[in-house]
Amino acid sequence: MIVGVLGGGQLARMLALAGHPLGLRFVFLDPAPDACAAALGEHLRADYVDPEGLARLADDSDHVTFEFENVSPASLEWLARRKVIRPAAAEALAIARDRLREKTLFTELGVPTPAFAAVDDREGLDRAVAAVGLPAVLKTRTLGYDGKGQRVLRAAADVDDAWRELGGVPLVLEAFVGFRREVSIIAARGGAGEVACYPVTENLHQGGILRRSIARPGDPLQAQAEGLVRALLDRLDYVGVLALELFDVDGTLVANEIAPRVHNSGHWTIEGA
Repeated sequence: MIVGVLGGGQLARMLALAGHPLGLRFVFLDPAPDACAAALGEHLRADYVDPEGLARLADDSDHVTFEFENVSPASLEWLARRKVIRPAAAEALAIARDRLREKTLFTELGVPTPAFAAVDDREGLDRAVAAVGLPAVLKTRTLGYDGKGQRVLRAAADVDDAWRELGGVPLVLEAFVGFRREVSIIAARGGAGEVACYPVTENLHQGGILRRSIARPGDPLQAQAEGLVRALLDRLDYVGVLALELFDVDGTLVANEIAPRVHNSGHWTIEGA
């Protein structure tokens, strides 16, 4: 079987390294000339929305997946009309790449999440601050990762500077969470709805970037984490691997975000599980 992957970075490379012993072959669509996964399969050098590149990916693949969220949902919808995509990706990707849709889904499912409000203009930011309170974190709704596209507001004097820095695109304001630790859970759901979860992983971030992950088998919050991630997997009718990032707030888990793919906090599973 040939797996087509939107993206040719480190996660695509790890997918291929895991897949080759299973007899899988890979095709990567990535605009970078030096995509690090390219050595492990066919490299289609094209943009993620390039019609010719997408057509070649569809022609050369039996199934299609993606390695990160910043690909176009429209590209996946186009591919889904021609190939099986796992995860059943259009909805999951559209939600994961938009922080407002993500928080809204958490709320609908009863998954605890920080208070939040949409911000579309300067007056909307003032209304959001009044509703959510300070301190809070102002974030771009899309394309933010590794601490990018966000600004902490600790006092009213910070609001104007934050707007000058981030205004002009859709935003969301989230209440600041005083957490004890950051954790994640990696789960996989099969086509028949069966779910398997790895142990909770405790994560250390510095400067918004994940620096260290430690597996915590037997963590007292394992059952709570599994219940939250199962609710998301079932709601999305998800097939594949998903990561749920969480804050531990005095023994209660509060959802931060999801990643509809393999995730850096699960790298330990390669050799450790």
